[in-house]
Amino acid sequence: MLRHFARWDKLFVQFLKRDWKKILVWILGVGLFSAGFVPAFAEIGKGQGFRGLYETMQNPAMIAIVGPTPVDRAEDYTLGAMYAHEMLLFCGLLAMILSALHVIGHTRREEDLGLMELVRSFQVGRQANSLAVMAETVLINVLLALVTGGILAGYGESSLSAEGSLLFGASIGMSGIMGAAVALVMAQIMPVSSAATGASLGIVGALFLVRAGTDLSNESLSMLNPLGWTYLTYPFAENRWGPLGLAAVFTALAVAAAFALEGRRDLGAGYLPERKGRVAARKTLLSVHGLFLRLNRGVILAWTIAYLAIGASYGSIYGDMQTFVESNDLIRQMFTASGVSIEASFTGIILLVSTSLVAILPVAVVNRLFSEEVRLRLSQLLATQVSRARLYWTNVLLAVLAGLAGTAAAAVGLGATAVAAMGDGASMDFGDFLTAGFNFFPSVLFFAALAALALGWNPRLGKAVYLYLAYSFALNYFDGLADFPEWLSNTAVQSWIPRMPAEPFDGTVFAAVTVISAALMVAGYLGYRRRDMAEGA
Repeated sequence: MLRHFARWDKLFVQFLKRDWKKILVWILGVGLFSAGFVPAFAEIGKGQGFRGLYETMQNPAMIAIVGPTPVDRAEDYTLGAMYAHEMLLFCGLLAMILSALHVIGHTRREEDLGLMELVRSFQVGRQANSLAVMAETVLINVLLALVTGGILAGYGESSLSAEGSLLFGASIGMSGIMGAAVALVMAQIMPVSSAATGASLGIVGALFLVRAGTDLSNESLSMLNPLGWTYLTYPFAENRWGPLGLAAVFTALAVAAAFALEGRRDLGAGYLPERKGRVAARKTLLSVHGLFLRLNRGVILAWTIAYLAIGASYGSIYGDMQTFVESNDLIRQMFTASGVSIEASFTGIILLVSTSLVAILPVAVVNRLFSEEVRLRLSQLLATQVSRARLYWTNVLLAVLAGLAGTAAAAVGLGATAVAAMGDGASMDFGDFLTAGFNFFPSVLFFAALAALALGWNPRLGKAVYLYLAYSFALNYFDGLADFPEWLSNTAVQSWIPRMPAEPFDGTVFAAVTVISAALMVAGYLGYRRRDMAEGA
């Protein structure tokens, strides 16, 4: 048995040498993001700030987004309790997703590229690579936990205790380790790396949606959810360490199952076989647009269904919002004074979250063209009468249409369920949700345009668009809490766009962002027409 893992330690050291720059950016980036907002939260908590935030966070919409808090009195809602309540779930999700992508990239994707066959040609165990990758990912998340906890403890705030800081960091680190374990299992089951990635992210998304429902209906049910074992530790409030023990047991079982599955499968194969193709190709494959649609249809369909489900899950809580307002005098006074209904106010926030997720899809579609390029698959097309212009614009147009479909799915899912949940007393109709959703479409177009620009001039920067998307989302999501300077907020494209229906539509901004996006796409084409292809490089 041990021979299957022979010399895994040698691979582990090699992986650290190969990935040290990535590891450094990973730990510092996620660590600073997880622990760096404390001064901003402390600033907004001055006076009656904590009390107002506590009352706001009891809203069902916010519970569905960030989770519950064990604090039952506003007086006990300290800086530490508020920070963990607002930040822990999303930081854990970020760590989980990064770890899952890392594991699949260094296991199943390397199998697909033929690199694993080269590794196994040396005197190493057939499962040594998987063990080395898991060990590396565990080490990364342990260091991330220590860095995050150390930064929090270093602020010297009385409510940020050393134990709570360590628990906060450990919860994020354990999230990442669980994400890696899930990804390792999917890498064995799925036939190709792209399917393993989609399945892993789909599981994470499903866990998030399920917990949104159980957090509202019965919090104890959330403890049956592996994701609940990370954010229901309640650092700085109850400091529960028990859920992390459950997460450790789950991880150990998942890793053991992954190794058992890997030991029984052939290299490059999965337990779910690839679907057999047609005897004769469809006529649509004879065209460039038909081919690109075939290559991306699985991703587009999966993400579109996910956007519809996310919108529907958030729309289902609208029926509880008015009840929440009527039961709380402070909240009722706040919304009466503002002249904006609570439904309208939170629709902008929910659509900001949804459309930020929608922007992932067109960026992925644009980047797919470069993936096909580096795998030496475009030369057969370019050897015919197909021009670079046709390749580029067909791909970009498909990305735009995918973004349009994703925006529509998110808005329709949210609007349909919200109107049904609110019933006859609805303060908004279905058209309001559609209008508010498509109001954010220029931001989706902008991210697709950035990916197109990178494709044209430096395609290896295409993945950096995801980093800017994450930065832009975080800046807008926390802007209401942290009160960032205007110049900093304006570095995120979503901040240019008003949050309908609480804010009025701005046609000038809508047109300007659309024109800028179109110009970036044209600039990307100029680069794509001139640059050398990466094939054979």
